[in-house]
Amino acid sequence: MANTTKSAKKFEKFDVRRLVFTALMAALSIVLSETLKFALPIMPSFIKFDFSDAPAVLASLTMGPVSGVFVCIIKNIWGLFTTSTGGVGELSNFILSASLVLPAGIIAHKSPKFSRAVIGCAFGAVISAGISVLSNYFLTFPAYAAAFGAPLDAIVGMFTKILPAADSLIKCLLIFNMPFTFVKGVVASVLSLVLYKKLRPIFYGFYRQPTV
Repeated sequence: MANTTKSAKKFEKFDVRRLVFTALMAALSIVLSETLKFALPIMPSFIKFDFSDAPAVLASLTMGPVSGVFVCIIKNIWGLFTTSTGGVGELSNFILSASLVLPAGIIAHKSPKFSRAVIGCAFGAVISAGISVLSNYFLTFPAYAAAFGAPLDAIVGMFTKILPAADSLIKCLLIFNMPFTFVKGVVASVLSLVLYKKLRPIFYGFYRQPTV
């Protein structure tokens, strides 16, 4: 009976910690998405680079993939209040962010080893990059074109101005969007892994010890 009570208290402590940390990471993700975003000269101006996925990855590594996805959801719901893309950009961001944090959290939580977190983040970055091609080709770009009455040829033309060889939508996605999404995922992963290595004893210490 004493062991049951002790386990229940430990679970409650973990559950509160999960809730508080997830909320904190969601707030940080919103701040980063609103303040630290910028266009790159090698990408069309409507595509912005930001660091808002890092808190979501960190939440996924420490609290589990569900927490990471919740950070992505909250960030993009907030984005709907200030959106300039009719919600299309937020939908795309959620798909790609979730495809980054889910593999990272799932693989990391199979073992407390730090190497599992690294492998999870690597898989997440690759999967997110691959999904970016499919989601943008079949969903995001057609939805954006329909919402704003802009033909896909006009969108492709923005890429063609940067690189004439990118003369079709699939080429644009393979040459520009896929590497961009991969690099963005790697940057978010590296930032989160640095913090995760410092913070993991706080989250694992009360029920298991992290290993190398």
